[in-house]
Amino acid sequence: MNDWTRREFLEGSAAVVGSVAATGTVPVGSADSLASFTERQIMRRRELWRLLGDLPWKHRPGPPKLIRKEEHDGYTLERLVLDLNGIEPVPALLLIPHKRQPKAPGLLYIHWHGGMYDLGKEQLLKGVDAQPAYAPVCAEKGLVTLAIDSWCFGERKHVADGGEGEQDAFKLMLWRGQVLYGMMMFDEFRAMDYLASRPEVDSARLGSLGMSMGSTKAWWLAALDPRVKVCMDVCCLTDYEELIRTQGLKEHGIYYYVPSLLKHFQTADINELIVPRARLSVNGRRDPLTPAAGVEKVRDHLLPLYRKHGKESDCRIELFDCAHVELPEMRKLILEWMDRELVRGVRA
Repeated sequence: MNDWTRREFLEGSAAVVGSVAATGTVPVGSADSLASFTERQIMRRRELWRLLGDLPWKHRPGPPKLIRKEEHDGYTLERLVLDLNGIEPVPALLLIPHKRQPKAPGLLYIHWHGGMYDLGKEQLLKGVDAQPAYAPVCAEKGLVTLAIDSWCFGERKHVADGGEGEQDAFKLMLWRGQVLYGMMMFDEFRAMDYLASRPEVDSARLGSLGMSMGSTKAWWLAALDPRVKVCMDVCCLTDYEELIRTQGLKEHGIYYYVPSLLKHFQTADINELIVPRARLSVNGRRDPLTPAAGVEKVRDHLLPLYRKHGKESDCRIELFDCAHVELPEMRKLILEWMDRELVRGVRA
């Protein structure tokens, strides 16, 4: 665990810690001021991490291994193998724009699921039918961009039937006291560590972006990691209770399910940990993975918090007339937020 994580995970107000220890809950009314709201977030973030199983915090990542460099139109691509968890190596792509600021903003691009177990991190370069490639966009915007293969995807797909591999990984981790989604989020967190450490990157300007599984992981990461200054997620801001009501559990892969989560958090509660940092979420009104009423529920919970503890304009959650696809209108908004929150520098 790095120094930042140790402070964020272990520290908190003595009063709040005492109340949590005594009652198991955060004191009612503890969010009356920004300071107490932030204090509550620290405790709730700690609680959320604890739901993610036994995580390899004691592992100290070794140096990255550069496999090769490739020159593309507008950027250099480094193919890397990262040591993030001490269990298995993590193949990664690092996109370094030719034209960028001396200390450039950093973006963690998180790939989707889609049953495309062979794709993984290559989605950054190749795109999919539902979402055109982001590599040219990141190069044009001058964003140093990192993408890793998630557990069971890309070069980490260990069996011919990727779905079977995902199921087996989920089962084995449960036996070992781990949670597949927790291990996925741990890798994304450690990937952000690596991105922030790169000499090309301004560690004060870090963002997360993803679609579908990548969307869910993008907003979970922003909730778990305050270093994420802007979260941009596409087509997966799913309210859990609304998903249950619409009988949509089958729409999400096995990775999605965290033991005992609903005893502690709903979707809005997790997203509350992002306030007051910048947040853009674009979703399809006809997307069965993301029931529209649930998106509106999360939005209606967050906007008053942004008004109270930050700026309402820093939270934009939109529904579009589409299913599980990134429309050009969605891409336009994402590019605007990239410019506003990453390219133009740190806001006061």
